[in-house]
Amino acid sequence: MKNLTIAVVATLSLSACVTINAPMDGTSNNTATQYPVESALLNIYTQNRTSTLMTMLGNQQISADITVAPKGAVVFDNKRVQSAQIRTISKIDDKVTNQTTSTNYYTLNPLTFHGYTDRSGEYSIATQTATIPKMATAIADKSYPLLTENVYSDSSKSQKTAVYRQSWSLTPDSSNSAWLCINTSENLLLATPVGSTSECYKINTKGQILSSKVSINVPNNNANNSTSTITLVSQ
Repeated sequence: MKNLTIAVVATLSLSACVTINAPMDGTSNNTATQYPVESALLNIYTQNRTSTLMTMLGNQQISADITVAPKGAVVFDNKRVQSAQIRTISKIDDKVTNQTTSTNYYTLNPLTFHGYTDRSGEYSIATQTATIPKMATAIADKSYPLLTENVYSDSSKSQKTAVYRQSWSLTPDSSNSAWLCINTSENLLLATPVGSTSECYKINTKGQILSSKVSINVPNNNANNSTSTITLVSQ
């Protein structure tokens, strides 16, 4: 499934989907709280919502306006699925630098993400590794495998352009909130790493989104393959 950071990566002139599986691990901390992971993911990726992410990069303001809208039942990869559109408008100092529109495909009961398409013709197939849980416990410093995504130049699937691996984590924030993060690797087909990302949402015990942030790991242009992290936060 298309993540929400790809247009921001393009805006930063750098060289993407989420699905969740969540083991029901316990913890010795009696204050640990469980959160509705499935409901949170539905709120993030399939329900009507808008958000703006922003950061300063040097003396420039980088921002991304994100709109999610459900689009109903369609056929994707020979499957009857539900769809939701994500539109991202990226800006530098309020000047539009990039616009992307993609459509994510999923089924319900249980929630399963199948891939995405976008206006460029890109066609992605996501393989989910396990069933998304209704509830999961927030545990610090623990992440879980999530999916492998194969991206193609078009629906013929004759030319593979990217492979991504994803993991997820659910970290305590307060007595009634936690950070749900979806972590996406760099494109594994490239010899040089290009822009891994972490897309995080602060959620409450009802799975509602309280705030969000996106961190992009940016390769530096030097010989030692070092990286820098740019983080955009919701406004």
